[in-house]
Amino acid sequence: MRFGRTYEEFEVGAVYRHWPGKTVTEYDNHLFCLLTMNHHPVHLDDNYAATTDHGRNLVVGNYVYSLLIGMSVPDVSGKAIANLEVESLRHVAPTFHGDTIYGETTVLDRRRSASKEDRGVVSVETRGHKQDGTLVCVFRRKVMVPTAVYLKERGDEPGRPVPLA
Repeated sequence: MRFGRTYEEFEVGAVYRHWPGKTVTEYDNHLFCLLTMNHHPVHLDDNYAATTDHGRNLVVGNYVYSLLIGMSVPDVSGKAIANLEVESLRHVAPTFHGDTIYGETTVLDRRRSASKEDRGVVSVETRGHKQDGTLVCVFRRKVMVPTAVYLKERGDEPGRPVPLA
């Protein structure tokens, strides 16, 4: 199974469709809110949420963003040396309990590192859609990834133990 890419494996314009999607449950949303201390009642309180424009609980946007980042790891940042920057993040439409999120990432640009020859910087845009195709989240980020030379010198799976027998 592929887990990340080297610099040479990224092509500008390539689109990676992340699979599988994730259906967001009320538990997922509440746990994320509680773990991150986001206690806004629109995410946690059914009675309060019923009085808002959406009429029901909203899934917290940072959870949707985090899901999409996680979905993209095997295709984009599984071999990353560093996540360098999130250039932009837009929440375009609401997500509700029971919605399923799917993601895809487009490679926008790539360049060699200015300071170290054994790595490069890849710019990508990730888009998240609900089960009905509605765009819910878009973000752009830059990831530092190794070159094939880097992996040849350090190994493809650093830190993975070798079984004794």
